[in-house]
Amino acid sequence: MKPVWIIDDDRSIRWVLEKSLARADIEFKSFATADDALRALSLDLPQVVLSDIRMPGSSGLDFLQTLHQHHPLIPVIIMTAYSDLESAVSAFQGGAFEYLPKPFDVNHAVDLIRRALEQSRRKSAGAGEAAVAADILGHAPAMQEVFRAIGRLSQSHATVLINGESGTGKELVARALHRHSPRSGKPFIAINTAAIPKDLLESELFGHERGAFTGAAATRHGRFEQAEGGTLFLDEIGDMPSELQTRLLRVLSDGNFYRVGGHQPIKANVRIITATHQNLEERVKDGLFREDLFHRLNVIRLRLPPLRERREDIPLLAKYFLQKSARELMVDQKQFGEETLQHLSLQDFPGNVRQLENLCHWLTVMTPSQVVEIADLPPEWRDSVSASTTTGDWKAALAEQVAQALQRGDEGVMDVFASQFERTMILQALHHTNGRRIEAAILLGIGRNTLTRKIQELGLDEQEA
Repeated sequence: MKPVWIIDDDRSIRWVLEKSLARADIEFKSFATADDALRALSLDLPQVVLSDIRMPGSSGLDFLQTLHQHHPLIPVIIMTAYSDLESAVSAFQGGAFEYLPKPFDVNHAVDLIRRALEQSRRKSAGAGEAAVAADILGHAPAMQEVFRAIGRLSQSHATVLINGESGTGKELVARALHRHSPRSGKPFIAINTAAIPKDLLESELFGHERGAFTGAAATRHGRFEQAEGGTLFLDEIGDMPSELQTRLLRVLSDGNFYRVGGHQPIKANVRIITATHQNLEERVKDGLFREDLFHRLNVIRLRLPPLRERREDIPLLAKYFLQKSARELMVDQKQFGEETLQHLSLQDFPGNVRQLENLCHWLTVMTPSQVVEIADLPPEWRDSVSASTTTGDWKAALAEQVAQALQRGDEGVMDVFASQFERTMILQALHHTNGRRIEAAILLGIGRNTLTRKIQELGLDEQEA
């Protein structure tokens, strides 16, 4: 069997992977740049490639593209320290076997390499696909799963149902699915079915003929016709009136619809993506949503986690939204103080990402200083803390969160909650000691080196900078 190629300009990353592969009795070869690896392709071929994205010279994606032009069956695992959807999906778009965000667990990386080796032996291609939206960001495992799903769905025409609370970014995900799909050159039309009066929604969706009702002075094309060849995004589908559920089911079943007042069927060539914050299974049981329509829509389901389930992403998103607001308003960008980021990380954000973005926009406009401190936050944010941090019975709160995760069918629950627990403990200790690591380590009962390692593993060093 040929060796595994490791491509990374970071010597420490190469060293860790080399030691781990040696212990696993897996042959390897290391390269400091993608250009070195490209030159080596003329002499030898790898069994599997593990490559960073951003390096001096050619990028990991450049190497991936060149390799797959001539050897499409060789699996490539892409590593990156940039935890955004762009990086994740660009990897899948290039045909990567898997995407591995840094910092990563070495044992997980070795397991991933073993899977890639097994696939390579079976000679089956490990290609993924694409999708992108710059402001869908996240280190959290739950968001990484969303990134992977978007990448793999990008070349599909399948109907997708997106579940998530208000403000979690459901429309952003729908646009990402469209933007890098085979329908990307055609329109993306979005409509919030809960925001339009029941009497107008039918005409809004399907259009109407002239004279169909009082005030219909001309023929009007509805959203289905406007989205012809492209994607129609139906937000808050759970609130759609029952009679329109029947009409939508008919369109999904036979691909035709009629304008209001019309008699000629119109062919609909549209991909349907729907979203809701509601539990559609419960609405089906309550007789509020058609079961047959639910099964038509529930071909592929994506769940977007609320912000309180991925608190580790709050600093990343907050910094991004401050930058975005400054760019839009054409003003100097403000920075968050360390304590402010720690304070925000403890909030529940019932409005989720949208609420955080609105807060950052307010801070850009209203904060006089360049460094945002806790005192600069709006009054309702200064002293507020999340319910999970104030409850007397935190074990019961934890048990409830774990039960919900298990009920959803989440995987790796132990790792997810253990990571969140460690992150919270370390952030609070550093906050209490004003960033003094030695003192924080003593209070936590761990060694300073252990604390430093965990800070790096959890990505907390960026928050301290």
